[in-house]
Amino acid sequence: MVEAMRQTVASMLKGIDRYNPENLLQLERYVEIQSQENAYDLEANLAVLKLYQFNQKYNLDITSKILLKALTNFPHTDFILCKCLLSEKMCSEDPIAQIIFLADVLECCDFQTFWARVGSMNDLLPKINSITGFHDSIRKFVCHVVGITFQTIHRNLLTQLLGGVDDQTLRHWVQKYGWKEEANNMIFIANQDENIKTKNITEKIDFDSVAGIMAACR
Repeated sequence: MVEAMRQTVASMLKGIDRYNPENLLQLERYVEIQSQENAYDLEANLAVLKLYQFNQKYNLDITSKILLKALTNFPHTDFILCKCLLSEKMCSEDPIAQIIFLADVLECCDFQTFWARVGSMNDLLPKINSITGFHDSIRKFVCHVVGITFQTIHRNLLTQLLGGVDDQTLRHWVQKYGWKEEANNMIFIANQDENIKTKNITEKIDFDSVAGIMAACR
């Protein structure tokens, strides 16, 4: 169903028909399908927000889902692209303002604050829970950051960064990324020294390149 809808929408987004308001209902339905089926189509979602911008009339529920889906694709800049199509007034009001706060916290990699705020945003929580795979997508981003930042990390800290997961879920993520549990509750991530690549840079400047500058300095 998702693939069939993706192909249909792709044909709709070609040329000037991309911003045909008659396509909006189908595009909104596609956003719902993405949320339910753990799929993602940035181009289609941007087209929805652009149509809203043209008409100065936003469907708040669909807009929220588009932004939450963009969060699941961190560290890519999808959220910024979506946010640029929103009005200033909308960005200052809930639930959009709450989602923007979550995006800012994610960008700062303050994962403990992120999970704490997600759990306390009672008005936003039903929308978050309607996005299939939302939590695991955020955990993939957490693991990405951990993988390029830590050499070893304490088991308890990793648990908190992943949103207070249980032992079984923690082991799942550790195994998924090939990390290793060591003594004293430490988890080996990677030898970051091995990830540093040196590069020799050689600059070559011939006489013709500086002849004009030398002539001008006389």
